[in-house]
Amino acid sequence: MKPGAIGDVEQVLAQRDAQSVFLVADEQAFNQSGARAALREPLADRRIVTFTGFEPNPKLHDLERGLDAFRGSPCDVVLAIGGGTAMDLGKMVAAMAKQNSSTRDIVQGKATMDGFGVPCIAVPTTAGTGSEATHFAVIYVDGLKYSIAHDSLLPNYAVVDPDLTDSLPAPITASSGLDALAQAIESTWSVNSTDQSRYMASQAIRLAMTHLEDAVRCPGPESRLAMAKAAHLAGKAINVSLTTAPHALSYIITSRYGVPHGCAVALTLGAILEYNSQVTMDDCMDPRGPEHVLTAIQEVVRGLGCATAERARDRLTNLQRAVNCPTRLGDVGIATQTEVQLIAEQVNTQRLENNPRHMTPAAVTNVLQCLF
Repeated sequence: MKPGAIGDVEQVLAQRDAQSVFLVADEQAFNQSGARAALREPLADRRIVTFTGFEPNPKLHDLERGLDAFRGSPCDVVLAIGGGTAMDLGKMVAAMAKQNSSTRDIVQGKATMDGFGVPCIAVPTTAGTGSEATHFAVIYVDGLKYSIAHDSLLPNYAVVDPDLTDSLPAPITASSGLDALAQAIESTWSVNSTDQSRYMASQAIRLAMTHLEDAVRCPGPESRLAMAKAAHLAGKAINVSLTTAPHALSYIITSRYGVPHGCAVALTLGAILEYNSQVTMDDCMDPRGPEHVLTAIQEVVRGLGCATAERARDRLTNLQRAVNCPTRLGDVGIATQTEVQLIAEQVNTQRLENNPRHMTPAAVTNVLQCLF
């Protein structure tokens, strides 16, 4: 990870003796980030098959289109460049290229992936998802979000170049940065956390809290590099621990109301921090017990520069405001109890199971109601 790291792609292609490249690219990000110009020479003497034109937040029909394109013209490697959507699609094309089962069945958990696909090089152009460091991907099928986890989804190479984020507009920097911060916070209290994942998460929290506002309001090399590090570390942390309740709630908010992913996650992050801080023996989901959870919550609180969970929640809200992201449900068009009830009913239960304090539908509803 360093400014100018995009130049390492040429070395990777040479090491793999890759004569053909399946390029999965967010076209706007590919052009505006400087990645296209930087890769012009490395790609010039290789056969390139380009897959673009996909929608934000990976959709099944786009994945199927990408797989058809790859299978129609197989390549030595997949090169995924862009934000989370481009990287998730690139990872899935690489992993599923040689699968015999139906893509829909694999995504919906009705079939499993067998073995590995083709090598994948992931090049993020945002500082947020950390997808270049994880072995899972997200896909939406008929409006519902599915998470796929498999070792073959972890990219063989991650090329993280903060210079590629220089052209990002403030709203994308804000949303992606909040996603990285949320991942780090959730990783800290996840029931799957380890000492190693918590260490990486703590570093990511410190970097994001120090540099996110600057990266949005007055970006420079220092803040761009710091947020690239924060996102990558947070990705590595959740690769171990997975995410929890704020991410579980975010998916329906994003798909139903069109809220950018990071903003949707941050919307409930502070409220769930406070909720988790009240864990007891009766509702603790972590086998290590409530004392362990409270220690993890205190790590988060200290990382946010606060003394109590209530103050930490306020700190997060102030940060959201500072980077012009919504803090209340009404800000994103959620205005009725009926809508809250629908979100509670459709929440991603798999991610709720990773939350350190049990969340019933009633508890989800209560958390959301306090955000009116």
